[in-house]
Amino acid sequence: MTPLSDHEVLAAGGLVWRQGAHNAHEVVVVHRPRYDDWTLPKGKLDPGETLEECALREVAEETGLRCRLGALVGDVTYVDHKDRTKLVRYWEMTVESGAPTPNDEADEVRWLSLDEVSAILSYPHDLPMVEALRRRLTGL
Repeated sequence: MTPLSDHEVLAAGGLVWRQGAHNAHEVVVVHRPRYDDWTLPKGKLDPGETLEECALREVAEETGLRCRLGALVGDVTYVDHKDRTKLVRYWEMTVESGAPTPNDEADEVRWLSLDEVSAILSYPHDLPMVEALRRRLTGL
């Protein structure tokens, strides 16, 4: 794992998945109107919060879904739009309750197949997380 102290901004999120039609694995993605981008649900750590708590909170806030935390998928690191080093730690998640609900932060919340997710994501640094989930779910 990447040392947390190496980054100015810490964030966490989830790869929320389900078994969709025809046994296809589907993942939740969100569209953020502020940035006009498609991304995995995630957000910055609040003071006193663990990365796990942050991931569950941010997914709930951005998607309307209350989830169960699963296995750690991995870290994404990059320089954000304010030129800060940022680490986002992602976990696999499954839905416990709720329904995809657009809001101010995410005006669209969609379930997409793993292939569709890979095609729609705005940032190349998100793709390794989708591929890691694909390997976990398919064993390939």
